Amino acid sequence: MAELGYNDSIGGLLRGVLMDMRELMREEIALARVELREQAGKAKLAVASLGAAAVALAFGGTFLLIAIAVGLADLLNWPVWTGFLIVALLLSIGGMVMLSSGRKRLRTVQPMPEETVQTIKENSEWLKRRLSSAKR
Repeated sequence: MAELGYNDSIGGLLRGVLMDMRELMREEIALARVELREQAGKAKLAVASLGAAAVALAFGGTFLLIAIAVGLADLLNWPVWTGFLIVALLLSIGGMVMLSSGRKRLRTVQPMPEETVQTIKENSEWLKRRLSSAKR
């Protein structure tokens, strides 16, 4: 009888520990959800700020280019359209140079991670050898 009581108390203790662990895991998951919601809210605000900054910079850049075009035309005593033409040509040349540079760099990009592929092949071969030796 004493043994049964001892075993029952150990079983009860184990059940209690398991229930406590289960409750702890639930609380940890709940805490993680709260933290994720907070971080998502912060991320939304950051993205909104970055979006507003991008719009402001786009408008600022556009008006700066307009001012440069008008200023060039005024400085050279040429019609306004020539200032816009000069700015457009300079932007086009710069864009073409960057496009060419980007294409050259893109050609050097390896789409498959060669070292990872090689490591996977080696691991696969090792596993095959291991399994074939285990069958013998």
